[in-house]
Amino acid sequence: MDEATTALATAIGKRVRQERQSRGWTLDQLADTAGVSRRMLVNVEQGAVNPSVGTLLRISDALGTGLPALVESPRPKPVTVTRSGEGAALWTSASGGCGVLVAGTESPDVVELWDWTLAPDDRHQSEAHSPGTKELLQVQDGNVTVVVGGESYLLEAGDAVSFPGDVSHSYANPGPGPVRFSLAVFEPGVGAGHQKKATDA
Repeated sequence: MDEATTALATAIGKRVRQERQSRGWTLDQLADTAGVSRRMLVNVEQGAVNPSVGTLLRISDALGTGLPALVESPRPKPVTVTRSGEGAALWTSASGGCGVLVAGTESPDVVELWDWTLAPDDRHQSEAHSPGTKELLQVQDGNVTVVVGGESYLLEAGDAVSFPGDVSHSYANPGPGPVRFSLAVFEPGVGAGHQKKATDA
C-alpha cells in the first residue's frame, strides 16, 4: 500500500475499532454480524489491509453507521466540505482506475457520492447491497458499460441511469481511453436488523 492508502486504512481501522468497542461488541460478534471473517476484521482494525468496498459496506452496515462514517472523522458537523483531492479512494485498479467516496450522509438513511475513473479494460464488480439500495450514475467522459442483474447498458458521456443496488451489478470501461462518472448511492435503514442480532449474540 502507498502512503495515502496506508493512512486511509489506518483511519478506517481506528474508526471500526472505536465503533465496535463503543457498543461493547467482541471481534467475533462484529465479524458474525457483518458476515466477514474474524481474521479480516482484525486486519481491518489494525489497518493492515486495504479491504474491498463490499467488505467495508458489510462492516459499516453491521455497525449501523454507513460507509461514509468509516472514512470521515467522528465529529458531527451540519456542513461537511470535501476539497478536491481529499476524498477517500476506496477502490483502485492496477491500471490507474479509482473509486473515490467524496461525500456522504449519516445513518440510518445513507447517501454516498462517488467520483469514479476507469482505465481502459477496467471493470468493478459490486455485490448486491442491502435491500432497498438505489444507485444513480452519470457519465462525465467516455463510455461506461453498466450491468445490472445480467442486463447490460452502454452509456455515453452525458447519459445517466438509475437502478436497484440490491442486485449484483458492475461498471466497465469498454473503450481505449479513460472513463469518468459520478455515482450516487442511497442505502435506507443502514444497520436496521443488525444491531439486535449483535446484541443478542
